[in-house]
Amino acid sequence: MRTLLAGTESLTLRTPDHRAELAGRHTVDPAGRLRLTLPADSRVARHLLAAGEVAAQVEVTGLAPVPMRDRVRSRATLSGWLTAADPGGVDVSARLDLVTAELVDADGDAPVAPEDLAAARPDPLAADEADLLRRLGDDGQQTVRTLAQLVPGPLRREARRIHPLRLDRCGLVLRLESATGHRDVRLPFTRSLRGPDQVPAEIARLLARCAPR
Repeated sequence: MRTLLAGTESLTLRTPDHRAELAGRHTVDPAGRLRLTLPADSRVARHLLAAGEVAAQVEVTGLAPVPMRDRVRSRATLSGWLTAADPGGVDVSARLDLVTAELVDADGDAPVAPEDLAAARPDPLAADEADLLRRLGDDGQQTVRTLAQLVPGPLRREARRIHPLRLDRCGLVLRLESATGHRDVRLPFTRSLRGPDQVPAEIARLLARCAPR
């Protein structure tokens, strides 16, 4: 969930009386609390300033940055109490004191305890993942087609399209689309990466394992 929050630009804020679509207006502070920056003239900000505290729910959807079938990779719902932390200026800074959180991804549906979310750290590639995947998808699919040689033969032969789906410190995930559905295959790196600057070398190592064309 910390990785999702770090890598996603947009989220939906819901209160009992208002709904707001926010883009580029959230961060997670060192204590693991979600911080929102609300336009001071928005209805939700005015309501928050008048009430002091409101019940709130935040919904976050993680989409694959490269166009493909079924782009939703994960969803998170965070519920708690929204409080104005800084009422001054053209924006209102607010924090969400978390009560419950839930994450839905390829592994299923799981609750996330507030203390676990506070203690967690995002994947070191989270903030750069979208740009890195777009580069892989924008080179005419040449790199992706080569990397697909590492996918088991039966899966590769059934695939009509192959896309870069996910990139994290442990490896690259390819989405293989067939006529009837899709399968996701992870290509693991040789080491756990510490930052995006190490990605090119690991992709090069994967390419070196591919059979000559």
